[in-house]
Amino acid sequence: MVWDEWEQLKQEAAQQHEHGTQMQLNQLPPGDGPGPSTSTSSVTKGLLSSKKAWNKAGEDIGGLGGDVDKAVRKLQDGQQGLGDVAGCLSAGAQKEVYESWASYLKGVDDRCDRVKKVFEQIGHDLLMTDEAVRSALGAIDTRFADTPAVGGQTSGR
Repeated sequence: MVWDEWEQLKQEAAQQHEHGTQMQLNQLPPGDGPGPSTSTSSVTKGLLSSKKAWNKAGEDIGGLGGDVDKAVRKLQDGQQGLGDVAGCLSAGAQKEVYESWASYLKGVDDRCDRVKKVFEQIGHDLLMTDEAVRSALGAIDTRFADTPAVGGQTSGR
C-alpha cells in the first residue's frame, strides 16, 4: 500500500517535470541578493550602506551623550556651596536656571542614547525600510518635542 502511494508520487513528479512545471521561490530578483552584483538592486536603488557606518554614527552620538553627562556633572559641581537660597533673589534665580538646564541636559543625554540605539539597530538590520527609520526617529522627536521659547510673543509688535 505505501509502495503504491510512493510510485504514484514519483509518477506525478515525473509528469510535472515533463510539462515544464518548476518550483518558484519567493525571493529577490537576480542581483538583489548578497554577493557581488553588476546591476543596481531594486531594494536599495544603488544606495550603499554598511553596518560599520551606522555603528560609527551610533557611537558618535553616544559620545555626544557622554559629553553632555560631563556638562551636567560640572553644573552640579558649580552648585556646591550655594546653600539656602531663601532671602536671596539672585541665588533663587540661579537655582531655577540650574535645575532647568540640568533637566534639559539630562533629556539631551537620553535622546542621544535613544538615537544611538536606533542607528545601531539600522546597522544590524541594514534593510530597514525608510519608513521604519522615519518612524523610529519620529517617536524620539515626539518624546522630546521642544517647548516654545520663553520671553513672550514677537509677532504683532
